[in-house]
Amino acid sequence: MAAISSVFSPTLSFSTPLSSFKLSPKLHQDSSLQLTCLSRRDFLNGSAALLPLLISPPPPSLAREVEVGSYLPPSPANPSFVLFSATPKDTPALRAGNVQPYKFILPPTWKQMRIANILSGNYCQPKCAEPWIEVKFEDEKQGKIQVVASPLIRLTNKPNATIEDIGTPDKVIASLGPFVTGNTLDPDELVETSIEKRGDQTYYKYVLDTPYALTGSHNLAKATAKGNTVILFVASANDKQWPSSEKTLQAILDSFEV
Repeated sequence: MAAISSVFSPTLSFSTPLSSFKLSPKLHQDSSLQLTCLSRRDFLNGSAALLPLLISPPPPSLAREVEVGSYLPPSPANPSFVLFSATPKDTPALRAGNVQPYKFILPPTWKQMRIANILSGNYCQPKCAEPWIEVKFEDEKQGKIQVVASPLIRLTNKPNATIEDIGTPDKVIASLGPFVTGNTLDPDELVETSIEKRGDQTYYKYVLDTPYALTGSHNLAKATAKGNTVILFVASANDKQWPSSEKTLQAILDSFEV
């Protein structure tokens, strides 16, 4: 304990060998898992270093321990859910005009997780080169959702491209898959794809069986493009959560709209 306490002391001394410090078994295990799940291809594409950060939960001190039902309005379409409508006060990208407003429903028992500054894109708006997290919500019994935004230029050189301009559903998920799973996506893990039209906006929807994903063994995703950004909505659950939360997560995903 003396060695560990010295790390947090204002009079930090480097005379103690770093080898004397020991990670807890859990921390060591989690760190190893995140590092070993990344493929060589992911490291070469320049984005792999961000993946563990994008999916790792924030420290407990950053969590807003308030159920969304205490401050979000009921959904007009389904009063058993509440409606989250993102505004410029919610994220740096919305304040910068780099992302168009979006909305989705949530069960009232879910809680919003705060996003670390380095993951929110706050430091690079409005010209971020890599994807960032917009918002994240979760429930211990049901799963979690997150909205990830990616610069359009990562997927196409065409300005203001639609999701169809970028490519087929299979091509888009091949590019965005690592941001769904937190590590890699094997083509065999893609169970189902579909296309949804809402007015002039097109969405690609995915069902994924991802046993090795860091986000969860079951993932639902929805992607669209608007302006200079591709928006990816991800709903995740582990094997314990999935049987009872599949329909809820599907309802959340279906409600997502830019």
